[in-house]
Amino acid sequence: MKTLIKNIKELIQVDDNSRLLVKGKDMANLNTIKDAYLIIKDEIIEDYGSMANLKEDWSIDCDDSIELDATGRMVFPSFCDSHTHLVYAGSREIEYSDKIRGLSYEEIAKRGGGILNSAKLLHNTSEDILYEQSLERIHEIILQGTGAVEIKSGYGLSVSDEIKMLRVIKRLKETTPVIIKSTFLGAHAVPQEFKHNPDEYVDLIINEMIPQVAAEELADFIDVFCDHGFFDVIQTDRILMAGVKHGMKPKIHANELAKSGGIQVGVKYDALSVDHIEYTEEEEINALLNSATMPTILPGAAFFLNMPYAPARKMMEAGLPIAIASDFNPGSSPSGNMKLMMSFACVNYKMLPEEAIHATTINTAYAMGVSDIVGSISKGKIANLFITKEIPTYNFMPYAYGSDLINTIILKGKIL
Repeated sequence: MKTLIKNIKELIQVDDNSRLLVKGKDMANLNTIKDAYLIIKDEIIEDYGSMANLKEDWSIDCDDSIELDATGRMVFPSFCDSHTHLVYAGSREIEYSDKIRGLSYEEIAKRGGGILNSAKLLHNTSEDILYEQSLERIHEIILQGTGAVEIKSGYGLSVSDEIKMLRVIKRLKETTPVIIKSTFLGAHAVPQEFKHNPDEYVDLIINEMIPQVAAEELADFIDVFCDHGFFDVIQTDRILMAGVKHGMKPKIHANELAKSGGIQVGVKYDALSVDHIEYTEEEEINALLNSATMPTILPGAAFFLNMPYAPARKMMEAGLPIAIASDFNPGSSPSGNMKLMMSFACVNYKMLPEEAIHATTINTAYAMGVSDIVGSISKGKIANLFITKEIPTYNFMPYAYGSDLINTIILKGKIL
């Protein structure tokens, strides 16, 4: 089957070289083609270019073909979202009121709220109900333009409940058109029963959780919340080492609440990404410059928690790439809308629209290990893309932060 999208006002994020990431000053440069076409064969981008070069026999080798007219509209590669917690039970809007009253993230956690509250809700929710709740969120982010998403466990905090979460993620992989990567995050918080001996919980993660997760092949990545009040560098080191031995690539929650050493331990273990990173200074930037680790900012969480903003501009000026993810979760970022995250990046982090587009497509695809197959308009990549409504320029996407600007969604070559 072939699909032709013709008369595209502007084809965005074109990359003839299929780069795996974009960094430094290059993030300000965005390749596009005006008055363009794009051809999809089955689920793959086969060809694209200027309408002046479109051959009349574009479908000569295919009996089954579709034409879409995109006059006045633009085509983007689908957003990728490399950091979410969208498998969760219930919601935490009561804590939202606590935040408004002035309680900090740490204060809420110490009262049994936060992650521990979500763990309690999840424990009392069946796997089937958890799947149905999470499926609704998957459908929501697809309609908002996301075509690839990473989903973490971490609201289980016990062997059985962590496995339950990861099995739900596996079901979502098997039943939805979006590309999904799964992450084991047993080290998301220390359960109350281990409060006075957190190393005992670390032992449980290493000796029981990781082997079972690996035996069932439930996780692509392993993650640790390495930060003040959660897991320290030594504990993080032990957990990552065990995960690597069982074939899981590291990712890190780092430096959200303080300078924790999390970025450095992530680099040590060749982590795919270090995420949050609000507290990033010269030492951390230098460590990242000598690595293949993607610095990932989570604008939704910083906005929702009213926290300091990661120094995105400083990192890019130093030559680093930046990825943006939503951190979709019930406590600190209850939104998976990547277009909104792009707007936050422009307003709060002073990123150019071009930089924000790279950060929400190719770079965040890299941060979840799929930039070789999605994240840009490149021949041979999977046809995950969306057609906008009529918009004047691509700058209008982050500018009109509250508007739904997506007209047509295509995932794996199929029109949804």
